[in-house]
Amino acid sequence: MNEELSPVLLAVVVLILLVQSIFLFTNARKHGHNYWLWGILGLIQAPMPLLFYLLFVRKIWRSKSAEK
Repeated sequence: MNEELSPVLLAVVVLILLVQSIFLFTNARKHGHNYWLWGILGLIQAPMPLLFYLLFVRKIWRSKSAEK
């Protein structure tokens, strides 16, 4: 089977990967993490690098009262 991606679908995928990568790069830089690593990982796959960053690096699941 020779199935090709439509140009619109390909553009959407590229846009999602670029937006994710830019977000990871700028947010990791702002918070003092390895920003080049997260920016490159964001270009490779979606949404796993974003989920790993938010859950394990930024630890967003912790409540604010636990930090105090």
